[in-house]
Amino acid sequence: MRVNDPRTVASSSWFTRRIAPLLNDQRDVVFVSLMVQSALVASCGVGLFFAGSHIWSLAPAYWLALGVLLFDRFTLMLHCTSHRPLFKPAYRRMNEIIPWVLGPFFGQSPNSYFSHHVGMHHREENLSDDLSSTLEYQRDRVSHWLLYCGRFLLCGAVDLMRYFSIRRRAKLLRKVIVGETVYFTVTGALLLWNPAATVVVFVVPLVAIRTLMMVGNWGQHAFVSREHPGDPYLSSITCINSRYNRRCFNDGYHIGHHLYPRLHWTEYPAQFEANLEEYGKKDAIVFEGVDFFMVWLLLMTGSWKRLARAFVRLPGAPQRDEEAVIAFLKERAQWFAPAEVAVEAP
Repeated sequence: MRVNDPRTVASSSWFTRRIAPLLNDQRDVVFVSLMVQSALVASCGVGLFFAGSHIWSLAPAYWLALGVLLFDRFTLMLHCTSHRPLFKPAYRRMNEIIPWVLGPFFGQSPNSYFSHHVGMHHREENLSDDLSSTLEYQRDRVSHWLLYCGRFLLCGAVDLMRYFSIRRRAKLLRKVIVGETVYFTVTGALLLWNPAATVVVFVVPLVAIRTLMMVGNWGQHAFVSREHPGDPYLSSITCINSRYNRRCFNDGYHIGHHLYPRLHWTEYPAQFEANLEEYGKKDAIVFEGVDFFMVWLLLMTGSWKRLARAFVRLPGAPQRDEEAVIAFLKERAQWFAPAEVAVEAP
């Protein structure tokens, strides 16, 4: 089985060479270049506040640059640096640049991503207490997807605050309250000053990225074993040999990420290959040539044959023809009754 193993794309610029010694891991020097690119796009967003009547003619070009060039890569940079701080302790304040300075231009309210993903999602592992759990939804049904996404968009921040409050995790609760309060206070003030530019630069990206994150999470946790919903091998999927992995720092290796959340992003392909026998023995679901967003789309359109063609036959896993693969995937996509979801991870 051939697996992409994209190497760190380290810029040779003078700037990144000087910055690299400040990093906890010099393999992450690529993030410095990406931060600079993100800052350039964010500066264009600032410029839109002074575009006057031209704002709506410039908005499509801005959204295109944001969406095509950086939206996915910035989000996964935020993901990687949430698990592994980018800058060394002596320069730890610089770790706030991505979530606090750049994040709002890419739809990320400060602190919320870290708190939700690291503080809640990885702790709960898609089980009943996970606020983004997919288990009680039929994962191939559009109406269930709309309920799932709508709840997150309307109640996600409040639910997260309630979650940390009930568990008395004061530090994370405070981070969410501060981040959401600052973000929405500033956004509200900007709406009063320049509503059109604020909608273009902050509101649309916020709704877009929160929707896309739910698309991704749905795809990542669409196929779950009813018997062992807390086992990462059986509650997550892995996508290999896709353009998404090459752009987004091997994010497709989601089973490996739940097994080893702090593993460096460059090491996931090797981890996958070294444990291929275990993946097969566990009957894990691996797709080739598609990403989580494509998995979501194929589920929403009922394209089971296309999913079956992307399904990887792992060594040691049960042998299945196309019909058996489709039946297997459909069974793993079934919703769970609430009583079934309340199962502790093994």
